[in-house]
Amino acid sequence: MLIKGQIHNQGELSSLELKIESNVVKKIEEMARNTDYSIDDIAVIALKRFISSHCDFLNKAPSISIDQ
Repeated sequence: MLIKGQIHNQGELSSLELKIESNVVKKIEEMARNTDYSIDDIAVIALKRFISSHCDFLNKAPSISIDQ
């Protein structure tokens, strides 16, 4: 669930270069234009949700914080 005003992309930041299907890029750009979220914020929100849903990829049990 997205909560307006919640800060999604904070702390030490790093860059990650990706090759992404052009239709996905277009949808993310459209979402950014239609909201107050930047492309970076939308990507971070999506990736955090993916990590939360697939913690088995990390060989860990779910945690409350994305940082753990």
